[in-house]
Amino acid sequence: MNAKQLLIERFGYPSFRPGQKEIIDALLVGESVLGMLPTGTGKSLCYQLPGYLFEGTVIVISPLISLMEDQVTQLQQLGERKTVALNSLLSMSEKQYVLEHLSTYKFIFMSPEMFLSDNTQQALGRIKIAFIVVDEAHCVSQWGVDFRPEYLKLSEGIRFLKQPLILALTATATPEVRQDIQQLLFSQTVKEIVYSVDRPNISLFVETGEKQERLLELLPKLSGAGIIYCATRKHVEELYERLKNRERIAYYHGGLTGQERRMLQQQFIAGELRILIATNAFGMGVNKNDIRFVIHYDLPSSPEDYLQEIGRAGRDGRFSQAILLYNEGDEYIHQFLHQQSVDSRRLFEIKKQTADLVLDNPLIQKWEKLFPNQSQELIDLLEQREKIRKIQLQKMLTYIQLTGCRRKYLVNYFGQELGNQPNDCCDNDGALIKTSEESPEPIVFSEEWSVILLKLFKKTMKD
Repeated sequence: MNAKQLLIERFGYPSFRPGQKEIIDALLVGESVLGMLPTGTGKSLCYQLPGYLFEGTVIVISPLISLMEDQVTQLQQLGERKTVALNSLLSMSEKQYVLEHLSTYKFIFMSPEMFLSDNTQQALGRIKIAFIVVDEAHCVSQWGVDFRPEYLKLSEGIRFLKQPLILALTATATPEVRQDIQQLLFSQTVKEIVYSVDRPNISLFVETGEKQERLLELLPKLSGAGIIYCATRKHVEELYERLKNRERIAYYHGGLTGQERRMLQQQFIAGELRILIATNAFGMGVNKNDIRFVIHYDLPSSPEDYLQEIGRAGRDGRFSQAILLYNEGDEYIHQFLHQQSVDSRRLFEIKKQTADLVLDNPLIQKWEKLFPNQSQELIDLLEQREKIRKIQLQKMLTYIQLTGCRRKYLVNYFGQELGNQPNDCCDNDGALIKTSEESPEPIVFSEEWSVILLKLFKKTMKD
């Protein structure tokens, strides 16, 4: 069976979306490839489909548990039973079972940390690997120093497995980040297939001033499902407390248990919840096509993050809206987090100069373990990342104050030119936030969402 037949018969699509066929064709002739396609345009098909045309197991390295779980669910809905997410939601015995039976799976999803563990590397070395996918590959550059340093070691883990075919996928990578990916992930420069980051069906808005009052005014008038993004877990929970009696709403962040996160994601996808308040722990790859709006209650730290997060909207191609609410000083939380990174780097420099100094700092201990003989190289990377973060935050502040076309600004940031400008482009081009014709009545809940989840979970166990 060829790729086109497989597309129709197994996946149910009449034709490829832009970029998909080029990426798949490159893999099929044995070329590693870096693919950049817009959010919501079917990047997962680029490894799911060729996975069936190769012998062996497809290893997908993914940054978030929610993303892994969603991709596993998608494959299961397509009838694929030989798929698993090897992550912290599994018990020790379950992980051991998966590692002992790796060759029985067609698709295995795991984090960089899991991929690089000794047990996983040894187990992977015993099976036939079709190819390795690094999903959300911009994380190699964006997260690969002070947040998820394991991303910098992925190439070593891949080389240990005798350099199999590699597919790197992203939706948001500037030319500089793509260069980072080429250097940090591949042993030689590979083919790039790059399409515009623009999502013309998402209209862009920025509003400044009193955020809470404006949010309370907007939510009853906006139709469909939506996500409200906040910068921290604390902000997520505080906002939820203010809104919990007004909407079918819940909150989602990395502090919830795996079962809670999984249940919330399922409820949101099924339409049982209209709105999720979330940190960026929620969103990448979530398979809900009909999200009609994304509201940023806090300022994103970079255009990369912003484009990723608003890309959750309008995956069905229908009109959707991205609304950023800004108060002067919203950038301070990012400046505070940046300063923490600077402090950690300076502490690491002191530790380097005083070899016998013992520091009870988990991040520095991780750096020492991962980069035992590369202290200066790591310090240089950290300093470079600090400079990039400052630039990224400034670019977001410029976006807030912009008087010209917001869409053109974002597209230009990624080194691209805007093609056709949609009718409902952005507020600076005359677009207005669209509200529903009839405002729904507020829904008052007598129970916390966590209590409802517990009841649902108990009922599921009984069934």
